[in-house]
Amino acid sequence: MLDLMSFKNEILTTAIVLVVIVGLNSLSKRAIRRFGRTSSIDINSRKIIFYLSNLFFYGVGIILITLIWGVNLQEFSVFISSVLAIVGIGFVAQWSILSNLTASVILFFSHPLRLGDRIRVLDSDFDWTGKVEDISGFYLFMRTDDGRRITIPTNLVIQKGIEILQPDEPETPTDKIETK
Repeated sequence: MLDLMSFKNEILTTAIVLVVIVGLNSLSKRAIRRFGRTSSIDINSRKIIFYLSNLFFYGVGIILITLIWGVNLQEFSVFISSVLAIVGIGFVAQWSILSNLTASVILFFSHPLRLGDRIRVLDSDFDWTGKVEDISGFYLFMRTDDGRRITIPTNLVIQKGIEILQPDEPETPTDKIETK
């Protein structure tokens, strides 16, 4: 028969870690929600950041709990490095997925682009000027001035750059500027 009193310290420490992790996760969600509201970011865009926050905090919690319960650190590090190697190979195979998710996070936190903005994607091959309708985890959805609805991968938005236009500002193509 297993005596629970012999694991009193582990149970107490596990409970404290769980409470701290859930509390920190809740605080981070509240901060993300507040930042999203003040920056006029759509709830669908915030969901990506919520998922990443959950992944981070609960991942740290699982690691801490396994260490509390006496898992051998050397064996655990071999297991984690094996899992990370497999995940890394998967991400390299699907590089666009990782780059699009990273670009979405960058657009969420540090780019002045907002829903409803009129933008021009700075690309010499395509003329993409229109209004931003949505930004998801992988794509920027835009309604062009001629009425087409196009989707642009978020990593292209970061790579190509964009110009935020005033709502009533006419388009002035850069390739038609004459040099004297």
